[in-house]
Amino acid sequence: MSAFGKRGGISSGGRPSFGVAKPMKGGPGGSSSDNPLSGGDQFPPLDDLTPPVDVPAPSGPGTAPMGAMDRLNSRQNASGEAGSSKAEGFEASVHRIKEQVLPRLLERVDPEAAATLSKDELAEEFRPIIGEVLAELKITLNRREQFALEKVLVDELLGLGPLEELLADPAVSDIMVNGPDQTYVERKGKLEIAQIQFRDEEHLFQIAQRIVNKVGRRIDQTSPLCDARLQDGSRVNVIVPPLSLRGTAISIRKFSEKPITLDMMKSFGSMSDKMATILKIAGASRMNVVISGGTGSGKTTMLNALSKMIDPGERVITIEDAAELRLQQPHWLPLETRPANLEGQGAISIGDLVINALRMRPDRIILGEIRGKECFDLLAAMNTGHDGSMATLHSNSPRECLARMENMVMMGDIKVPKEAISRQIADSVDLIVQVKRLRDGSRRTTNITEVIGMEGEVIVTQELFKFEYLDESADGKIIGEYRSMGLRPYTLEKAKQFGFDQPYLEACL
Repeated sequence: MSAFGKRGGISSGGRPSFGVAKPMKGGPGGSSSDNPLSGGDQFPPLDDLTPPVDVPAPSGPGTAPMGAMDRLNSRQNASGEAGSSKAEGFEASVHRIKEQVLPRLLERVDPEAAATLSKDELAEEFRPIIGEVLAELKITLNRREQFALEKVLVDELLGLGPLEELLADPAVSDIMVNGPDQTYVERKGKLEIAQIQFRDEEHLFQIAQRIVNKVGRRIDQTSPLCDARLQDGSRVNVIVPPLSLRGTAISIRKFSEKPITLDMMKSFGSMSDKMATILKIAGASRMNVVISGGTGSGKTTMLNALSKMIDPGERVITIEDAAELRLQQPHWLPLETRPANLEGQGAISIGDLVINALRMRPDRIILGEIRGKECFDLLAAMNTGHDGSMATLHSNSPRECLARMENMVMMGDIKVPKEAISRQIADSVDLIVQVKRLRDGSRRTTNITEVIGMEGEVIVTQELFKFEYLDESADGKIIGEYRSMGLRPYTLEKAKQFGFDQPYLEACL
């Protein structure tokens, strides 16, 4: 017996034959009363699709590239109106039919039984019921249209609605929903508008709640901010009204299914061969590394790649607000913070987890991101037998990274002179790896800097490698080179303890 015991409607004998029905678009003589969505305006002819205004002329082999001032004038004259991501044509038609079919479908479905089925099983069960509903509504679909309708309905009931299409696209790395009418995605480092749509604000808010509820968190007007994660490890941030003035906003940083290694980053052009060698040795030689960079620059990706060089026999504990790291080691224990409950109590911060992790016999402690007073606890761990610990933080340069660490320690209640804080940082941190997303969308490792020690009240550093900007190609790609400073590394002694001193020195010189 079918899992859907509430089926009703017409008998199977009146169901239209699957795959041989006429397409949705009605001809000139078609009756609009038989099909509410048929008509000549459903799929507009190609001649009617006018290009958007304010689009710059295409550049190609036969056209001269725009000058710097021309680009400024083009940007100034462009329309400042926000783009809409409403789908058109085929997708819009399928969504309009979905709005009519969904209520009638829910009348025939047992929700408890549906929740026990996989997406494929649910689609198989839906197929005859969808046929009945379409026959009731006097809507005829061809094979392609019916498959599309089934997928949209299953995504709506079991998945994340319109977001499922973007999550399944491997080319999309970031998804940014700015209210129900506008969604942007990042492909190859560039932002572009996505052709998906939500019914209204309520529909979008329900999807946001579905995301956060799966990880035991909540989102509402009393708690309008939330960090969460998807089942595949993708990081999600949700902010809802009244804080978000354009409706519910969802930001998703997708998790790469294929682990990215340092060799892969080298082949992408993110670093040179010598820089990859230095970072491999730094990871294997238990150097304390801080990865610095801006939002979306690839800090977490770099941290995951560095973790590949950790000895499999070491016990590694990772601490994050929303578990995002995917270390490639067998002995790895991830920990995650907890927000306060409705009464404002029960919150567990990163600092609390760092202190607790010190009692768990770790070889290394890795922080997904430091942004506050927990920086002091991490420095203490680096200085008390937990060599090889790593962390990421937001800053624009290695020098700013050190200044931020000093400021974060002073955020806490610990009354320590600034000079003592600086000395603690100089004694604890070995390398600062600066990563940056350039304006052409590429992600580069721009600096590898050693922390040497103190000179007076100033932390002394020396740069081992630097990315130098040279030029920009006609298609907007940034051209530069990774330059070695030719200095003898101060951390050579640590590399020597693990037998890597010779290749480490050769890579630096």
